[in-house]
Order: sequence, then C-alpha cells, then structure tokens
Amino acid sequence: MLKSFYLNKIVYYIAGAAAVVFVLSYFYPVLFRFGGLILLLLGIAVVIDFLLAYSKKKGIIAERIVPDRFSIGDSNKVILRLVNQYSFSVRLSIIDELPVQFQERKWLLKTNIGRNAEQEMGYLLRPTTRGEYVFDNINVYAYVPLQLVKRRYTFPARQTVKVYPSYIQMRRYQLLAVSNRLQEVGVKRIRKIGHSMEFEQIKEYVRGDDYRTINWKATARKDGLMVNNYTDERSQQVYCLINKGRVMKMPFEGMTLLDHSINASLVLSNVALVKQDKAGIITFEKELDTFLPADKKPTQMNLVLETLYKQKTGFLESDFEKLFSVIRNRITNRSLLVLFTNFESPESLQRVMPALKKIAHYHLLLVVFFENTELKSLLEKKATLLEDIYIKTIAEKFAYEKRLMVKELHKNGIPSILTTPENLTVNTVNKYLELKTRMSI
Repeated sequence: MLKSFYLNKIVYYIAGAAAVVFVLSYFYPVLFRFGGLILLLLGIAVVIDFLLAYSKKKGIIAERIVPDRFSIGDSNKVILRLVNQYSFSVRLSIIDELPVQFQERKWLLKTNIGRNAEQEMGYLLRPTTRGEYVFDNINVYAYVPLQLVKRRYTFPARQTVKVYPSYIQMRRYQLLAVSNRLQEVGVKRIRKIGHSMEFEQIKEYVRGDDYRTINWKATARKDGLMVNNYTDERSQQVYCLINKGRVMKMPFEGMTLLDHSINASLVLSNVALVKQDKAGIITFEKELDTFLPADKKPTQMNLVLETLYKQKTGFLESDFEKLFSVIRNRITNRSLLVLFTNFESPESLQRVMPALKKIAHYHLLLVVFFENTELKSLLEKKATLLEDIYIKTIAEKFAYEKRLMVKELHKNGIPSILTTPENLTVNTVNKYLELKTRMSI
C-alpha cells in the first residue's frame, strides 16, 4: 500500500507555507497558532483523501488494446480502456511503458473520468524500424477529490507487437488498383500504344474505340459496328530485386532506404497480383539472401510480407555478378526485374554496369535509385558566404552526376527511375503500369 501512496505537490506547498508561518511566529508569536492550525487541517485533509483513495481495492482498471502487428512508417493506433469504479470522479495521469525503440522519456496522458464510468483513449505510434516491439506495464495515477493524495495503479500488460513493412499503404493501393483509381495517389493514366493480343470479348463500337479492332464478321451479323475488346496480358512475372548492401543504410525521415524499398516492393507486388501478374522477391548482398519464386496464388502476398519482414542491411558491397548468375539459372522466362539500389557516384555505377547489361539482355530490367534529399535542400538554400558557394557548387556537382547516371543507363538500354524516397512507391507503380501498357515485358 505504501508503495502506491504519493502526496501531491500542493501538500508540500502548504507544509512549506506553514513552516514560513512558524518562522514568522518567532517575531509575531500570535502566528504560531495559525501555523499549527494549517498543519492540523492539512493532516485531516490528507487522511480523508487517503481513505477515499483506498476505499476500493481496485478503484481503477486499465487495459491496452493494440493490433497484432504494426505497419512501418505509418501511424498505428493504440487504445487505452479505463474504468472508474469509485463513486466519485477522479483525475488520471497515465504512463504507458512504450517499446524502447520509440525512446520516449516524457510520455504522459491526462484525463478526467466520471464516477462508475468507462472511457477509451487513443494515441498514435509511428515505428521506423522493423522487428519486435515490446510494450510493458500501464501506470495510472489516480487523484481523488481533494487532490492531495494520488494512488498509483500498475497493470501488468506486457505485449509483443511485430512491425511489418507498410501493409497499410499496400491495402490503400490495392483498393485503388481494384477500382482503377490509382491516379488519385499520383499514378498516371498511360495512353495505350496499340493493344495486346489477349482477346476478351466482342462489344458494340463506341466513339473513341480503335477502328482497327472492328470485327467485320460480327458487324455483318449484327447490322452494327462490333469491335474486338482486348485485355492486358496476364501472368507476366514481376520480380523486385532489393539490394541490402551498405548503400541502402542511408536514412530518410527516420527510415533507411532499405525500408523505403521494402515498402515500395510490397505495394508493387500487390498491384501486380491485382493485375493478374506473378510477383516474386529477391534480396541480395554479398550472397543471395532470399529467393521467392514469382507466383499469383492467393497466399503469395503473405509469403511476400513474411519474406520482407526480416530483411536487414549489411555492411558489405553487394555482388551483382552473383545476382546475374542466380537470375540466369533460376528465372527462365522473360520477366520484369525492378532493382532497388543506390548509386552515389558514376564510378559505383560503372563497377556494376557489366552485370546490369547481362541481366538486361535476358530480362526487362528497371533500375530504381534515389535522389539525395540533403543535396536538394542545399541547392535550394541561398548562398551568402564564400563557404556556402563552395558547398552549393559541390552539391550541384553531385546532383549533376545523378542525372548523368540516368543517361548512362538509358544509353545502355536500361530504363531507370531517379526518385526521392517519399515518391518512390508512386513512381515505381507508375513505371510498372507504363511498361505493362506498352507491352515491354
């Protein structure tokens, strides 16, 4: 009981005021009785508050409601359910022991709850690393009516929550892809050049249909223009190749480039499955780490999610020659390979260019790498000192080299995307839909 009993600050302030009165009573003896009266009334009030606080064995009940898993980089809601079993209103201060990954040292929620009432409070958490997050106890401090005493309730609530790649973002894109509304998040509509040869149905001609698809035999039978309707080719293989080397450790908004690439791979795989294509994952560093064969079975997204959940960056240079060897031996059909990597200098690109050209000879290779957002902020900053001019000039050089790398890849017949981490998902899905529409795969 004593371990859960605390005096509020106001008790010490009143006791301090009484001490001042006692000191003054040395000069004005009449104040001595006032000091004693203050202490007596304070003691009586504390006792009454104490009895009210401990009038029930369990005056407050608290529990935490969390989902089984969190989505990295997104706001995840946690709910605290509070029940007041006292016959009077209380003021509560709540300290939830959050996982150590959040490094929260001053986390506190305050609320008032009526007598015999129940209340739910929600708060948001944004994890920036994948893995297991452990929640611990819930500490609730209850202030009874006079608010001189507070009683601490500790509720054991140890819970482990796994943080997965951004499945919230994945579901949002999935719903938009199913309803053909991807343009709402920035995905562009691509005008079809020609059409695929996968026949779907014969339908009546409407203005705007390609006159080259008119079915003359059906037109003669129906006495009205009829056209063949074609659909996008399906069951094409789409592999996301994720570089886990040291170049992917660079942070952006608290998350590494690897985490951004994993989120984009998850969304791209899901959109590919919605479009009836097969999705697969390859992660590599010095050695091949994971190979998930492309498929479109109903459980494929769960396999993709579990595969990406445990990925971590390494400290070594990635071996692209070994990657080519694996792709050549294990991916027999022509596929779209989306390579998520990063290049910070033309020399780093030239080192891997031979392997990229070999891969591009057998498959459609799309290289996705990142703009340096710090350089972008330096370029936009106004230079006032000579040192600022030097820094800005160097930043211009690095930005120019990034653009040169894009041209170098295109010169070798390899399409590429140079993007900021925040626009990575939209730009990648855009490019996938563009390549699919143009029947490049």
